[in-house]
Amino acid sequence: MPRLVPPVVEPGAMAREQQPVLSNGSETLRPWTHEDAEAVVQAFREPSIQRWHMRRIESGSEAIDWIDGWREGWRSERDASWAVSTGHGNDDGVCGYVALRGIDLEFGYAQITYWVVPASRGRGVATSSCLAAVDWAFVDLGLHRLGLNHSTANVISCRVALKAGFEHEGTLRSALQHADGWHDMHAHGRVNGSH
Repeated sequence: MPRLVPPVVEPGAMAREQQPVLSNGSETLRPWTHEDAEAVVQAFREPSIQRWHMRRIESGSEAIDWIDGWREGWRSERDASWAVSTGHGNDDGVCGYVALRGIDLEFGYAQITYWVVPASRGRGVATSSCLAAVDWAFVDLGLHRLGLNHSTANVISCRVALKAGFEHEGTLRSALQHADGWHDMHAHGRVNGSH
């Protein structure tokens, strides 16, 4: 069936390239490796990461499956995830995660998600990592719009969204089930060229 509107981003824009390493001056965003498995297990032992991301990862093999899922997401052009590292000296440890989920090249859209380990919170890591991913999504990949949804109970995530330039667009009632029941979700959005 002929299309009346061309795709926003041509298919293959991600799959034909290696996933890039991104830097925002204070953190490095790099593709996940199997060597990160223990850091992933440790991160998902943290109660707030479990609460908002609704999963536990309890073993190295589960973490490797999670990492391999991100690699497949890149190849299939549906997801992109980066390990966030402060990268100071020889310390390349994982202090967070940022991802573009549900990438739709045809319509130029994705959702952004993130977490930061407790030891790195309060220093703007989530915001600066989001901004690095936004810059790549808009400038390098050419997406038109990014969404960011979070539970209305997650006040910290709301602050990150606003600081990263995602305007509050409304509330999705009873939109996502967490371990403690259904949560209303704040919907935020950012359009390429709007900031």
